[in-house]
Amino acid sequence: MQAYRAPFWLPDGHSQSIYPALFRKIPLTHTHAERWELPDGDFLDVDLHMRAENLQDRPLLIVSHGLEGSSRRHYVTGLIRAMPEFNALAWNYRSCSGEPNRNLRFYHSGATDDLDFVIQQAIARGVKDIYLAGFSLGGNLSLKWLGENGKKASQFVRKAVAFSVPLHLSSSSQQLTRRENRLYTHRFLQTLLEKVTEKSARYPMDITPTMLTSIRSLYEFDNVITGPLHGFKDAEDYYERNSSLYFLADIQVPTLIVNAKNDPFLSQECLPERIDSDFVQIELPDSGGHCGFYPRNYRGQTWAEQRAAAWFNGN
Repeated sequence: MQAYRAPFWLPDGHSQSIYPALFRKIPLTHTHAERWELPDGDFLDVDLHMRAENLQDRPLLIVSHGLEGSSRRHYVTGLIRAMPEFNALAWNYRSCSGEPNRNLRFYHSGATDDLDFVIQQAIARGVKDIYLAGFSLGGNLSLKWLGENGKKASQFVRKAVAFSVPLHLSSSSQQLTRRENRLYTHRFLQTLLEKVTEKSARYPMDITPTMLTSIRSLYEFDNVITGPLHGFKDAEDYYERNSSLYFLADIQVPTLIVNAKNDPFLSQECLPERIDSDFVQIELPDSGGHCGFYPRNYRGQTWAEQRAAAWFNGN
């Protein structure tokens, strides 16, 4: 299909990222919400979009959202609407469904145990053909899971697609400290710090109010909260052990990565010209922003949704 071309009225990566996030709404019908109990006593809230009576009657598209997103984000619901031949499952990470999760831990860019739980639940319900889609953090999560599972993943996962992926977490985190990206950082930190404050009232945490108010960047948040809370030494240890860039060579499922060169979230390390893999293909459009690729076609689909559909259908 044709490469993405941005409209004149969305002239840069910021406008291409922000406009659809603010103004695009995709309500869906035939949605069934479920709460899945996790083995550690926590839970995941999932949205099932049924196009057949039973989950196993059609291929299943599993969609993973971005940082502080949810199963209702426009890029999630837009992709599901663009794939009417699939049943679909959009899942919320721990704490992302609008209700605090029960346990001390949160979600993070490498928490593939929760994605694995979702996939295993689908398999247990009789699903034979799974397709994965991930956006931003969800793209990193999906790619890391695919690399970790190698050939085993191909028993059930047929294809995967990932958009706007911070393949190299450390440099992407530094990218978000740039002055022009402060708006995104402020938005993320606002909700992340609210969640930590709420959690610190329920659990003993080695975090003081002064430490929280001093956090000014996602790097600092990961260094103080995400890393230590999830068993990593610090932010750099967390980034190094969870960057999907280091797992791509082990993927054995046909996988497409699409990262726009003007994505304000992505560093140069996230834009490799090629991947040394027979299974992983990367495309680097000149524009598109972060989870943007607006406007829509006459069916209401963004370029990203059209590209995913074409990839899943063999192109």
